[in-house]
Amino acid sequence: MQHTRQQSSLSMVLRVTSGNFLEMFDFFLYGFYATYIAKTFFPSGNLYASLILAFATFGAGFLARPVGAIILGSYIDRIGRRKGLILTLAIMACGTALIAFVPGYATIGLLAPVLVLIGRLLQGFSAGVELGGVSVYLAEMATPGRKGFFVSWQSASQQVAIMFAAVLGYGLHKLLPAQQIDQWGWRIPFFIGCLIIPFLFMIRRSLQETEAFLAHKQHPSFAQILRSIADNWRLIAAGMLLVVMTTVSFYLITVYTPTFGKSVLKLTENESLLVTFFVGLSNFIWLPIMASLSDRIGRWPLMLGFSALTMLSAYPALSWLVASPSFARMLTVELWLSFLYASYNGATVVALTEIMPAHVRTVGFSLAYSLATAIFGGFTPLISTALIDASGDKAAPAYWMMLAAACGLLATLALYRQEVRHCWRSRTQAA
Repeated sequence: MQHTRQQSSLSMVLRVTSGNFLEMFDFFLYGFYATYIAKTFFPSGNLYASLILAFATFGAGFLARPVGAIILGSYIDRIGRRKGLILTLAIMACGTALIAFVPGYATIGLLAPVLVLIGRLLQGFSAGVELGGVSVYLAEMATPGRKGFFVSWQSASQQVAIMFAAVLGYGLHKLLPAQQIDQWGWRIPFFIGCLIIPFLFMIRRSLQETEAFLAHKQHPSFAQILRSIADNWRLIAAGMLLVVMTTVSFYLITVYTPTFGKSVLKLTENESLLVTFFVGLSNFIWLPIMASLSDRIGRWPLMLGFSALTMLSAYPALSWLVASPSFARMLTVELWLSFLYASYNGATVVALTEIMPAHVRTVGFSLAYSLATAIFGGFTPLISTALIDASGDKAAPAYWMMLAAACGLLATLALYRQEVRHCWRSRTQAA
């Protein structure tokens, strides 16, 4: 019986996160191939100008996330987790296909970047609730005492997407000459993403509705959900600050890494992609480990400790890297930042499902996460590029990461102030 239950849990996790994998794979491809997209759709005589335009369009997708969080999140809280997750997959598929097949600026002029922008907005609208929908589904299906471990596989599936995209990129650069990749080869991973879509639709359609959702006989209307959002705006704002550290550090060590390695550190494309692969692997290993630790010792000790450690170590680590750039140094620094991110995130995502009211859990989670990504995380590649260009300091992205860590530290203290006070008093009395 125990073996059957474990198989059932594993099957459920694989089915729900498979769609999340595809959504994140498609979403992150844009960041991975930003330099090629910049040349194809945003031509300019200045590399930084082209990259900034490309990353601005990348960031625009994140601006659509809060809208998707409210509209699609309320749909999931009203209609059901299963139906909502199928809908998000369909919308993401449309956005990905649009980016994959749009001709370049040289062929159709200004229409090219406009269509790419529409594709990014569709992806952002869908992704605005995908992470929340998957996290809430896993939290509600988790076995007692293992909620953190179950929810961690939402983030872990993103790392599989990162590794898959990095392997594809590495293989392309081994098989095709640079000129062909520059002209059309960068589109191949997008085509592959489109080919996977029908298979994942079949997998996600087999999901069962959660018992926690079915237990509620009445579900809130859209108007009631909007009122609940207004009533809980302080909680959502605190949740947003909690997630800032997660989103900024994640996009810095994954999406921005290939561009940083190639354009800033002047390493080869394959070296940058290899680092990205190992970062994804490191995240995949640490996320469930640290989430399981949070099941044992609580969420706030990990969030408090690792946000503080990030504030102290981010700039020294990046300064050491840019002082003498090499593949070994970049890998070492990125793996350290990966450990910081995964340790904080392993506790944070499940914490966000716990602090939100049950009847608006998906929309509350998704809105907090989407606002953090839209205002902070999604623009990390753009802000990192602009900081380096303006200051001349190649380690300047660390300042952005330190600010994000400060947000996480303050939000943790605000949300868990009673637990922190109790722990402090207990230790003081014991001493």
